Amino acid sequence: MTNDQKKSSDMIRLGQFMKWQNLVQSGGEAKIRIQAGEVMVNGCVETRRGRQLVTGDKVTFNGKHYEVDL
Repeated sequence: MTNDQKKSSDMIRLGQFMKWQNLVQSGGEAKIRIQAGEVMVNGCVETRRGRQLVTGDKVTFNGKHYEVDL
C-alpha cells in the first residue's frame, strides 16, 4: 500500500461520514446542514463538508454525538 492509499483509507470527509451514518439522506442535504452550522467536529462548528475526519474525531449533529472509527 502506498502512502497516498493509506492516507485516503484513514480518513473520510464530513459529508461522506454523515451519509455513511445515515444522518442525512443525500450529499445535498449534508451540504446544506453543514453550511448552516448545524454540525460540530471536536466541539467546534464546522461549515466545510470536505473537512477530513480521522479515527477519534467526534461529530455532533442534532444533539447526538458520533465518534469516527475507520
